[in-house]
Amino acid sequence: MSVHPALESFKPEKRFYIGIDSDGCAFDSMEIKHKECFAPNFIKYFGLQPVAKYARQAWEFVNLYSQGRGMNRFPAILRSLDLLAERPEVIGRGAAIPPLPHLRDWIDREPKPGNPALEKAIASAIDAKRRAELQLALDWSLSVNAFVADIVHGVPPFPNLVPSLKAARELADIVVVSATPCEALDREWQEHGIASNVRLIAGQEMGKKDEILAVTAKPNYHAANILMIGDAPGDLKAARANGVLFYPIRPDAEDECWKRFHDEAFSRFVDGVYKGAYEDRLVDDFVQSLPTTPPWKTGS
Repeated sequence: MSVHPALESFKPEKRFYIGIDSDGCAFDSMEIKHKECFAPNFIKYFGLQPVAKYARQAWEFVNLYSQGRGMNRFPAILRSLDLLAERPEVIGRGAAIPPLPHLRDWIDREPKPGNPALEKAIASAIDAKRRAELQLALDWSLSVNAFVADIVHGVPPFPNLVPSLKAARELADIVVVSATPCEALDREWQEHGIASNVRLIAGQEMGKKDEILAVTAKPNYHAANILMIGDAPGDLKAARANGVLFYPIRPDAEDECWKRFHDEAFSRFVDGVYKGAYEDRLVDDFVQSLPTTPPWKTGS
């Protein structure tokens, strides 16, 4: 696995390490990004206009309200389309849901599924159908980025994030660990004047979240001194893959979670009494808040 130079050159300065996700964790930006930027382009580029209502519901469930929350945008296309294709209302309308076999194959093979890797795959594609399908995915992704740059402004950090960062940076190296493209991350953290509170901003192009932690955190700190903060199951998975602690920002209680982190959880972390019943209770509550089955299947 090739390692991004910014990750490879990272060296510890403090005893503790805190990784923090960005969208939906540091900023209340998940709803506006997915509802106003991702979903409209999902409908447009993949020909879902005849079932637009159901396409939007599928996209929002996968990316906001389920265990898929926070997943990489390209696998999210496939998961949303698969949910859509099996929905009775969609079948009843005879809507054509694209299977996208070439995108599936690319995702299965690509360790860093982002726009740069997709551009390379398009350039090397010999088969015209494969090239066209991958180009469609890239066009969608670029349009999403343009929508985000145009629409998503002035979305502030969650209350108690900034005080938490300022307190934590005295004892911990803080790294943004995100699946968002680096350009958007840099812009958003700079816009609100908080980039100076973190050592490194690592986004989609630098690798998956577990890989970022594996390179910057795991070799440089004791496992008990590493904490990943996130609002999505993928953040928890990345923490567990590296054997480190996890603090959840629950999607329906972000303000409460950041207040708790500021008032008590950070102190428990640095005092070595976070792991155990305290962490387990928070994680269990977090996991239970995000279902695996969509409401149209359960009737809820």
